[in-house]
Amino acid sequence: FCMKYVEWKRVGTNGLIAELILNRPNSLNAFDTMMAKEIIAVTEIISNTNARVVLITSSSTKAFCTGADLKERNQLTEEGWKQQHEIFREMFAGIASLKQPVIAAVDGYALAGGFELILNCDFLLAAETAKFGLPEVTRGIMPGGGGTRLLSKRIALHLAKEWICTGRIVSAKEAARSGLLNRMTRPADLYEEALTFAETLAQNAPIAVQQAKKAIDRLLVLNNEEAKLVEEEHYNT
Repeated sequence: FCMKYVEWKRVGTNGLIAELILNRPNSLNAFDTMMAKEIIAVTEIISNTNARVVLITSSSTKAFCTGADLKERNQLTEEGWKQQHEIFREMFAGIASLKQPVIAAVDGYALAGGFELILNCDFLLAAETAKFGLPEVTRGIMPGGGGTRLLSKRIALHLAKEWICTGRIVSAKEAARSGLLNRMTRPADLYEEALTFAETLAQNAPIAVQQAKKAIDRLLVLNNEEAKLVEEEHYNT
C-alpha cells in the first residue's frame, strides 16, 4: 500500500543496502498505528529482497524516533490500546527478525519505543548530538517494546537498571562509554559513516553473515552445552 510515514530505497554499491527512512518529522517520528503498519510492511518487503544489509535512518536530525504517538493513544479505549500494542509488538519483531543485519543511524532523540526500536537492531551508530532514554516510569508505565529485555544485553546490568528505573535521558557520549554504540560520529559524518559500515557488511558472503547473526542471537540465551550444538548447526547450514 502507499506509504505515508516510511520510505525505503536501495543504496550503496549495487543497491545491496536497503535504507528504511522514518519520515514523520512533524511528530518527531513518534509512531502511530499507521506508521507501525508501514514499518511492518517494509520489513516484510525487504526481507524478501536480495538486500544484504538494512540501514534505518530518520528524515530529521531532531529525532530518530520519540516512541509511540501519545495523542493517538490517549484517544483509544482499553481494548483499542491492547490491539494497538499488538501491532507495535509486530513492528519490533519485524525489525528484530530480519535475516539481514540491521544498522540504526541515530541523531537527535531516541526515546521510549524509539529507543526500543534501536535495541531491536543489530548495530547502532550515533551522532554526538544523539540522546537516548526510556522515560516510561516517569509516566507510570514500564517499557513495553523490549527495553527491559534488551538493554541489559547491550550494557552492564546495573546501568540498564539505572537508565530504566530513573527514566533519565542519556547523552551519546555516556551511551558510548557504556558500550551501547558501535560508532559515535560528528553529526555531519553520521550518514556516510553508517553507509561505509553497511558496505563493509555487504561485501561479505550474505548467507554466512545471516547465519552468524542468527547463531549469535540464539546462543546468547543458551547455556554453553546447548550453545555449542546450535553453533555447530548454524556452521553446517
